[in-house]
Amino acid sequence: MDEPLPFPFASERLFSPPERFRTLRDERPVARVRFPTGDEGWLVTRYADVRTVLMDPRFSRAAAARRDAPRMRPMPADPATILSLDPPAHTRLHKLVVRAFSARRVDALRPRITELTTSLLDAMATSGPPADLVASLALPLPIAVIADLLGIPPHDRARFRDDADTMLSLHGHTPEEVRAAREHMNAYLAEIVAAKRATPPGEARAGTCPAAAAPPEEAGGDDLIGALVRARDEDALSERELVTMAATLLIAGYHTTSSALSGGVLTLLRQGRDAWAATRGETVGATVDELLRYAANAVNGGNLRVATEDVKLGGVLIRAGDAVLPSTVSANRDAGVFKDPDRFDPARADNPHIAFGAGPHYCLGARLARLELTVALHALFARFPTLRLAVPEEELRPTGTVIRGLERLPVTW
Repeated sequence: MDEPLPFPFASERLFSPPERFRTLRDERPVARVRFPTGDEGWLVTRYADVRTVLMDPRFSRAAAARRDAPRMRPMPADPATILSLDPPAHTRLHKLVVRAFSARRVDALRPRITELTTSLLDAMATSGPPADLVASLALPLPIAVIADLLGIPPHDRARFRDDADTMLSLHGHTPEEVRAAREHMNAYLAEIVAAKRATPPGEARAGTCPAAAAPPEEAGGDDLIGALVRARDEDALSERELVTMAATLLIAGYHTTSSALSGGVLTLLRQGRDAWAATRGETVGATVDELLRYAANAVNGGNLRVATEDVKLGGVLIRAGDAVLPSTVSANRDAGVFKDPDRFDPARADNPHIAFGAGPHYCLGARLARLELTVALHALFARFPTLRLAVPEEELRPTGTVIRGLERLPVTW
């Protein structure tokens, strides 16, 4: 057996997949790797094989959450989160929240997202160039949107950022620090849950955005946590599941979209004004999907799974108990699926990217993320048509989390 490759791989350029992925797709599409924890597993890099891992029940998320399972990060995954469940347990929780992300519910958020974006860009314009686009837009917009949706009051929204970053870190934090961050966030959300339980249905808690309120027939209350509280009280889920679901949605709702926004802006700035024009017309949806495919904002592009039985994949025998990492980042550059995959094409017509995953764990918030990116990119480049980097690109630094964003993105106009 080949010596395991140290993983994650270093990327030669921000938001670009490591060149090693291309080599592995050609030569070793299922390759043995060693994670930062010292554990080993299989890295899957071709599109078809990645989809197989994402959709085949023999590759289990629940098995990957066991305390003795191989892992990438310092702490094992929380077994109560929806991300760590397999059907039918996953199906039960999925049904409780999927309506909150329906087309109707998400489309109803467009005015609020537009209002938030306009307000943030107004403040940026007033302060004058240069501005840090991460602090000015890429962080506060997704935080405000998901907090509105969940019912987190504005004055509390800064409390969860540091905890989320610690929980998603690959290195630099001990298991004890990661555990403490998880416990701190869960304790805060338990307070929110208690407050929601004390608030009668239909009474919006102070600070909750009316535009984000769910129609009663869809969510059963004024916001998603309120709806989950009532599901808990009807014995549809446990208290731990309730708090963990809220934490999962909070982290995923801000972190991935924030990183996609900062990476998307940087990608468009690299491409020049022809690419910016694609954020203003009817093709903006195609541009957003191309950014999701092209701008790799994940270190690995997938969540670890564990094989529950021996499986042959990509010519390799994966044994029961082996860890398997399906890299959507690599799959989205597979030349067997995407024509000229390393070229950014904002008008790409055939774009079956899997940036949001596939199968049971397809991202619940995919529609919401697309809407946020569409509104934000359109408004940003319409407001600042001469937008450009204010520092050499070499000075930009990535965050040290699994979802790789930027620490700062200085721009001028």
